[in-house]
Amino acid sequence: MRIRINGLVGIAAILLGAVSAWAHHSFAAEFDSSKPVKLQGTIVKVEFINPHTWIHVDVKDSEGKVAHWMLEGGSPNALFRRGASKSTFPIGAAVVVEGFQAKDGSNFANARDITFADGRKFSVGGSNPDEQPNH
Repeated sequence: MRIRINGLVGIAAILLGAVSAWAHHSFAAEFDSSKPVKLQGTIVKVEFINPHTWIHVDVKDSEGKVAHWMLEGGSPNALFRRGASKSTFPIGAAVVVEGFQAKDGSNFANARDITFADGRKFSVGGSNPDEQPNH
């Protein structure tokens, strides 16, 4: 019985490791460094979930139509070390986000910097190896 439980635990560990490896990807696998984006919008949701932070921003176009963007940042630990917390990105805050759009052209981007209405700028330092974080 003990061997069976150990075997099941081992299989579960392997499967969880595979899911984690699949979920974490390189910048080049999903984003296009030749497609920079600069979005002006409002923060509607913030998630500090390993292996990335996620900042959701609603962006209005010139006709008032709202597009929801999902922005990938660096790891929660990397942002915590830069002094961030969830309160750094308050819901409803007006922001300008600079980053790189997903290769498929969807409303998904790797964020680099977020600038708040008061001029504060915070580097969310996504996974683009060609970009150096600005503080």
